[in-house]
Amino acid sequence: MRTAMIGLGDIAEKAYLPVLAAQPGLDLHLCTRNTRVLDRLGDTYRIAARSTSVDEVIKAGVDAAFVHAATGAHPELVEPLLEAGVHVYVDKPIADNLADAERLARLAKARDRSLMVGFNRRYAPGYADLAALPRHLILMEKNRQNYPDVPRRAVFDDFIHVVDTLRFLVPGDVTDTRIRTRTSGGLLEHIVLELSGDGFTAIGVMNRVSGAAEETCEVMGDGVKRRVVNLGDVIDYAGGETLARRPDWVPVSRQRGIEQVCLDFLAAVRAGRRIDADDALLTHAICEDVCEDVVRRAS
Repeated sequence: MRTAMIGLGDIAEKAYLPVLAAQPGLDLHLCTRNTRVLDRLGDTYRIAARSTSVDEVIKAGVDAAFVHAATGAHPELVEPLLEAGVHVYVDKPIADNLADAERLARLAKARDRSLMVGFNRRYAPGYADLAALPRHLILMEKNRQNYPDVPRRAVFDDFIHVVDTLRFLVPGDVTDTRIRTRTSGGLLEHIVLELSGDGFTAIGVMNRVSGAAEETCEVMGDGVKRRVVNLGDVIDYAGGETLARRPDWVPVSRQRGIEQVCLDFLAAVRAGRRIDADDALLTHAICEDVCEDVVRRAS
């Protein structure tokens, strides 16, 4: 299957390319405007097919594409791929605004092509296992160390993982959503999101002026409590603490769910199973609401 990787930045190089290069039956095609990176990675992985534009990728006749370019470039890359009949996996988000995300989702549906968003935490073993536990209360934090940022970028490029993970873990329909944000000098410092429904509450926090860069997620209910730290360490509380660490030889890409989400996308393309972006749009809609909350509080 002819498969392109468009955008070869740090995450693509460290996490995605090793996974895809190891898959049998994939005819990989690398694409980036940075010819130095293109040649280095092409030589390293012995990949001959190389391009510097999405037009060249389309002309090569690829069946599927992984888009890992900067968020601002997603619409201009995803749209021509879908128009050309290419199945697309796009690293989150689809776009940095809900309107563009909805437009691309409609296009994918009209062209009968997959548009899968890279919410890898749904596939990370530590988080996926939480979905089998009682989840009356869900708490997630994803903090940054002294890194306030432009609100829309912080929300759509980073906090979106918190939003989607909470949506993945809630055990029922969300009937109430509450948002609190703090900005200083036009930069976002923290967000608190609460999603609740019949018998459950899920709270997501991001502090971008924290004293540490960290990610934790925990669920509680019916006498059960489990906490996952940085997607690797799993702590169970039952009259004490039991810590299970990621085994030494488990690749980071598997620990973080990246390998699993890639394989799911590729399996869908091979099987003719279309993955639509409808559920992902609900996550994008909440992110848009968070951005609007920032604007309201600043006015």
